[in-house]
Formats: sequence, C-alpha cells, structure tokens
Amino acid sequence: MKKPLFNLFKGTFVSFFILFASCNHRYIKNELVFTYVDPLEKIFKETAFFPDAEAAAHVARGEHATFQFAFRTPVPMHDLMFEVELEPPGETQLGIPESGFVDFVRFGRKALEPATDRLHSVSGFFPDPIIVHERRTIGSYETLPIWIRIPILKNTEPGTYTGKVTIKGKSGLRRFRETRELKVQVYSPVIDRTSLWVTNWFGYAFSYMNNGKDVEPYSDRYWDLTRTLARQMAQYRQNVALISPLQLAEYVIGDSLDFHIDFTRFIKTVEIFSEEGVLGRIEGGHIGTRESTWTSPFRVFVPVEKSDSIILEKFEISSDTARIFYTTFFTELSKVLQDHHWQDIYMQHIADEPIDPNVDSYIEISNFIRKLIPDIPIIEACHSSQLENSISIWVPQLDFFHIDHEFYNQRREQGDEIWFYTCLSPKGEYANRFIDQPLIKTRLLHWINFKYNASGYLHWGLNHWNHSRDPYNETSGIILESGNIMPAGDAWIIYPGERQVYPSLRLEAMRDGIVDYELLRMLSVKDEEKAMQLANQIVFAFNRYETDIGTFRSVRRQMLELLSYQ
Repeated sequence: MKKPLFNLFKGTFVSFFILFASCNHRYIKNELVFTYVDPLEKIFKETAFFPDAEAAAHVARGEHATFQFAFRTPVPMHDLMFEVELEPPGETQLGIPESGFVDFVRFGRKALEPATDRLHSVSGFFPDPIIVHERRTIGSYETLPIWIRIPILKNTEPGTYTGKVTIKGKSGLRRFRETRELKVQVYSPVIDRTSLWVTNWFGYAFSYMNNGKDVEPYSDRYWDLTRTLARQMAQYRQNVALISPLQLAEYVIGDSLDFHIDFTRFIKTVEIFSEEGVLGRIEGGHIGTRESTWTSPFRVFVPVEKSDSIILEKFEISSDTARIFYTTFFTELSKVLQDHHWQDIYMQHIADEPIDPNVDSYIEISNFIRKLIPDIPIIEACHSSQLENSISIWVPQLDFFHIDHEFYNQRREQGDEIWFYTCLSPKGEYANRFIDQPLIKTRLLHWINFKYNASGYLHWGLNHWNHSRDPYNETSGIILESGNIMPAGDAWIIYPGERQVYPSLRLEAMRDGIVDYELLRMLSVKDEEKAMQLANQIVFAFNRYETDIGTFRSVRRQMLELLSYQ
C-alpha cells in the first residue's frame, strides 16, 4: 500500500512542478520586455514604460544606422547575449553590424544653473558607455539598453533593408530567446570625409588603459595606446588633433642659449594620427599659460636646465631668453612642417582662454610669434573680442559666440575662421555634452554650427580620466582653485578598457550630428533657403531648440528626401 501512495505523491508532485514551471514561464514571457527605443532617448535602469515604436533608421550612404533596444525582465537573467542578422544573409550591401550593451555611470556633483530639461535618475545611474560584453547578467525589473550600429557602405544601393536582433539568455536552468525586426531605409546621398572641423583634446592618462599601471612615456605600449585613441577619434569623425611640439620635443641647451631641438617624438605622434585617418588639421599645443590666477598676464614656456634635467619654466615674452628660444623653435618647427608637407594643415595655439583683463599680454605674445610664422594661423578658445589681428581662428565659448555674434560675423567677413567651443560652460539651456542633458542636445551642437556658420567645434575633454579615481563611478569633477564644478561627462566622452577604449552615447550623438551638418551643407549647395529653413525648424536660437525626437526625425527625413529626389 505504501508504494502506490508514494507513486501517487510522486506523480502529483511532478505534475505540480510541471504546471508551476509552465505558469512561471508564461509569467516571465508575459512580463518580459524586449522593445525598440529611439537612440536619442536615454534608457535608465528603472525605465519601465516603452511606447510602441518601429525599429527603423533613415540614413544616407556612408554613415551609420543606429538602433537601441530595451530589455527588461521580472526575474534575474544571466548569460545574456544578442546577435544581429541582416537579410538576406550574405547578400546585403550593408556593413557588418557593431553592437554592445549600454552601461551606467554615476556622479556625485550636480552642476549649478541646470537646464529646465535636465534628466533625473531615480537610481542615480545614467546610461553612457557602450561596452562590448559577450554575456551579461541583470537583476529583477532592471532595464538593460542594447546598442546596435550598422555601417552603411558608400556603394550601398538606395532602398529598404531588413534584419533582426535576437537576445538569448537563461533564468535559472531555463533558456529563452526573443527576436525583433529592424529596418534600414538607405537614401542616395553619400557621406565621405566630413568638412566640419572637430577636435576633442586628448590626454595621456594611459594607466586607466593598462590595468592601473603607469605606462612609460614613449615606450612601445605608450605608442600603441596613442594609436588606439587616434583610431577611435577617426571612427567618430574627429579630424583635428591637439599635438604639442613644445611638450614632445627634446632639448639640449648649449652655451649662450644655443638651443638644439629634436622633434622626433612630435613627428611620430603626427604620423600616427595621420595614418589612422584623423588629420585633417594639427592644432599645435599651447606655448603659454597664465602667470598665476585667472586674470593674471600670460607667460610663455621656455626649456631650462635644472638638476641635470630639462624643464619648462614661465618667461615674459619680452625677455631675451624667450625671444631667442622661440626664434629657434619656430624656425626649426617650420622646417619640419615643410619637410613633411604639414605646413598647410598646422595651426598654432598661444595660451588658452584669454579674457579682457589679460588680453594685452596675449597680444604681445601673438605679435612676436606671428612675425616668426606669418603663414601659420593662430587658433584660440577665447573669452574676449578684443583680439583683432591677434587670432586667425576664433573659438569663442558658445554663450560668448551668442553675445558677440555680430562681431564674429564681421571677423568672418574679414577672412577669419569662426568655430565655437563648449566645456564646463555654458550651462542653463545651452546645448553641451553633459551626461544629464537630453542626448538630442549633444547632437544639435552641430546644427548650431550650420545655422550660425561656425566651421569648427572644440572641446577639451576626450579622455581626461585623471580627474576621477574611477571614471565609471564618478563622472563629475571640481576645480579646487575656483570651486567650479565640472559637470558629469565634461572631462571625457570615451571610457577606458584594458588596452582599448569604449565610445559613449554622447560620442555617438556627436558623430551623427557631424553627419547632419554635412547633409545640411550638401542641401545648401542645392537650395540654400531650404537648408536654412530646415535648420531653423530645429535650432530657434543659440540656446533654444526643438528637442522633440519625433519632430527632429521628421525634419531629417525631409533633408534626405530633398537630397535624393531634387
């Protein structure tokens, strides 16, 4: 009698287990979310509402089709991975898809003067780095963004292309698989090398890419990591690099201030950036700085011998030492530039961000340097308009560009170039690259370039991770001398990995904005009035924009259609 009872119990238990597992599977299936979200929309860990949207990208040839999917589940999942398949397999003319999971970062300092549309995160985590993982794990009711970019080859036939993205993983021992479709509409315009001058200043914080260990300057590892940065910059359409011949040169100082200068390291650096496709143009690094405080006069660096080593010290440009050195320095540098055919792409910085109280010292330096290199343009990020005939390429901060717009129009008419830059400022409603700004504002930086006829954009922060002990857990910074907060994301727009770097959502938006600028330029050649009409639908003023993503997409499609069918 015991055995039949045991078998009955066993059968009931198995039936219950199967029923429970089946119900649990249906519950997971019903509650699981795997859906498309516009790439300009930031997905937070806690995001739970997803309006229906078609996974469709409308693109020109030569750019990228970008997709974002959100994955959310009521139970923990592990071994998550996804794959992208374009149809028909082996016959499509699109490039090989590139993909990654979007990771989250934090910041502890909130910038003053926040914008009215500043983003808020309940969890305190913000999406930004795009990191390639073979597999991922997520917790219950946690949302994970998935990022896909598909290179559109320049010889792709215009038309509609389809594909699918599949995510796979496990919940306990149970496997699951979900697939969604995507569509790419390719238009006939072709984007090749872009004409907007773009520079993000890079740094040598290579320990972050070397498992926390210092990298010997000018070692093989140093040059490899420099090349890694250059490759990333080129992939995201940066075509200007800040490279300092002053800092990279080696010096021997003889009697009577007889300077012998070796530019080998400068030459090698430029060659790396040229080989990787960044150049473009070369920004010769700054030769001067403030004597002490923000309002103090500018001084120039001169190599001096101290304790059997050569260091750079500050001198007034009127000193014999400074004048002798820079006469030799720029004579020798000019020979290097000519020998390598770089003289037409080289620009020279003097000292960063001159302001009204110290313009006189800047003008004095500029007057002397321009006599030595009359054919090389002087470029400067500036806060003052009192520098006529001292700067050839003006790079005002965006808010100063706004305030002094008529002045800069006059300088352009006189033959000067006008760019603009952003950094920890401007804040408020102005477009910038901050992590807690709507992503569309980063993209619109280059619509501002087009509307206000600014031929370049500058930012100081490609990878200055040394402003944080952990660039993933603290993305803000502070300038101790002034107490100025560097808003989240100001100091870097890429993230470090082991001997590699990862792009960010903001860098993706910048790249696409650079392409937008090129499309607007192409349309302006065909119909200048129509191009400006479209730009005016998106950028109302220097600090007023259309940030509705649907409206933006509609205007961009109009631009592609006009370029395709006119």
